[in-house]
Amino acid sequence: MNLKNYLSQANVNTCCILLLLINQSIFATEPENLESLLLTDFTGGSPDLGWYIQNDNVMGGKSEGGFQISPSELIFSGNTNTNGGGFSSIRSNPLELDLSGYSGIRVKVEADGRRYTWSIQTGARWRWRKINYWADFNTTPNEITIIDIPFDNFLPQFRGFKLDGPALDTAQIKEFALYQYDKTDGPFELRLLSVEAYSDGH
Repeated sequence: MNLKNYLSQANVNTCCILLLLINQSIFATEPENLESLLLTDFTGGSPDLGWYIQNDNVMGGKSEGGFQISPSELIFSGNTNTNGGGFSSIRSNPLELDLSGYSGIRVKVEADGRRYTWSIQTGARWRWRKINYWADFNTTPNEITIIDIPFDNFLPQFRGFKLDGPALDTAQIKEFALYQYDKTDGPFELRLLSVEAYSDGH
């Protein structure tokens, strides 16, 4: 091989090595693909979590709320009245979920701009009574939004009063609930398109 051909071949080999190193560097710095577990998306083949309504009339309130399920969405709507409990909620039937391998709850919604609350119930109790874990999330008016709610954001509470503990045990999830409880009077509507458990890959 003459010198000219040798140098040409050497340049090709060098370029190939550089491209390989660049590609390896790119792939090494890319985040891992997010893994998720579909809990429901309200389609025919989706799990049915057995939602039911619970408004503040259980404690003498005057709020109104309900829901309907149509193909691919649950529509949660009503009217809150802060002259009383001030909330409306939908709740799942009893669950047996171990989500300890995940980072939080991901909801896909189209709502009205009001603040909502996702609730998780485990077997934890305070003074022998069941407690809930709440995390608030904001919505954007009339836009479909995917919202991640980290499990670290869920705080224990009993009837709206925050507690010091215990911490959320994601291996023993017994119930989900969705609240409109932003202490504001007036109509609300949220379209829930899907619920997932997600992992951030860390």
